[in-house]
Amino acid sequence: QVQLVESGGGLVQPGGSLRLSCAASRSISSFNVMAWYRQAPGKERELVATIATGGSTNYADSVKGRFSVSRDNVKNTVYLQMNSLKLEDTAVYYCNAVYIFTPYWGQGTQVTVSS
Repeated sequence: QVQLVESGGGLVQPGGSLRLSCAASRSISSFNVMAWYRQAPGKERELVATIATGGSTNYADSVKGRFSVSRDNVKNTVYLQMNSLKLEDTAVYYCNAVYIFTPYWGQGTQVTVSS
């Protein structure tokens, strides 16, 4: 069993920054890949960024150059640094990990970009 707990969401103006955190209940080295997804109202959940055990990362085209994903293996936490936020980044952001072929999700954290 794995628990993932996201934090760090909130209300921010366009152009602002937020850092999301995802704390795992077990060593994140257990997961080959951890990911951030988001779901905006009326839209499907979409992949935002991934980070592998070795540190390699991938990003959705819509966030490249603005978002950065990182991991702290000591704190068992994955981060999503979001800069130059846009109105269209408004969504609930979810942390995801797959452990023994089973996907686990956090409860999500709301990010609202508004002037």
